[in-house]
Amino acid sequence: MWMSAMETPLEKALATLVCTFHKYSGKEGDKMTLSKGELKELVKNELGLGEKMKEGSIEKLMKSLDRNSDQEIDFKEYSVFLTTLCIAYNDFFRGESK
Repeated sequence: MWMSAMETPLEKALATLVCTFHKYSGKEGDKMTLSKGELKELVKNELGLGEKMKEGSIEKLMKSLDRNSDQEIDFKEYSVFLTTLCIAYNDFFRGESK
């Protein structure tokens, strides 16, 4: 990891997002993408909601993230997922959850 002693909380958060992707990517196939199994493992281990997700939910998540339909999630697709989560968390904490 490239973390320095002077990095800000936001820089630490960004490094964590990148490092988490690479912690799971490449266990199956391309080391720069997440397979469905790798995505499932990441969601299960890194997000509290992952324990509650059923196989069908993982399949739906994979389809919604896989914009180019190559059966893998690249970093750009992963970042869209994280952005969507950030917006949902922000809305929840602002009292806008529906």
